[in-house]
Amino acid sequence: MTQKRNQLQNADNFYETERLILRPISLEDGEFILDLYNRPKFIKFIGDRNLKTVADAENYIQNRFLPQMERLGFGNYLMITKDENQKVGAVGIFEREGLDVVDIGFSLLDEFEGKGYAYEAAIKVKSIGMNDFGLKKISAITTKDNFSSQKLIEKLGLKFQKLVNIAGDPEELMYYETE
Repeated sequence: MTQKRNQLQNADNFYETERLILRPISLEDGEFILDLYNRPKFIKFIGDRNLKTVADAENYIQNRFLPQMERLGFGNYLMITKDENQKVGAVGIFEREGLDVVDIGFSLLDEFEGKGYAYEAAIKVKSIGMNDFGLKKISAITTKDNFSSQKLIEKLGLKFQKLVNIAGDPEELMYYETE
């Protein structure tokens, strides 16, 4: 039964880790994305996506996340705890303008930081990208002052390469890549 459930989940882009279910973000997650993307740490370290209403968040999902998931089969996943079925964050592999290598990213609600969820989800998504989708390299970008992300990125096995500027972002970012 478990094997069949796993095959079904993977067929629908659902994945499991020890403590989490990872499923593609959908329009029904608009309220959660609105909350997550308006947290002070998200805005400081990732950027203000200018989402002010649930409709804005749903449009963002519709226009940014769903097309990549449809085109490539991977993208942004919601992290949901198995024990309490609670949405705690998002993790994904993204095509980003200005980067030649797809980028892994993650964000958590503040109250779930420091519990290992981001690493658990990111290591799974990295494995999916490389093993299931044949990605040869994965990159990551972060701000110079986001030390917790830098530490997690390095724990994922990515190495700092250089400082980069991404279109539309005046801040110089740290660029990491798998070897």
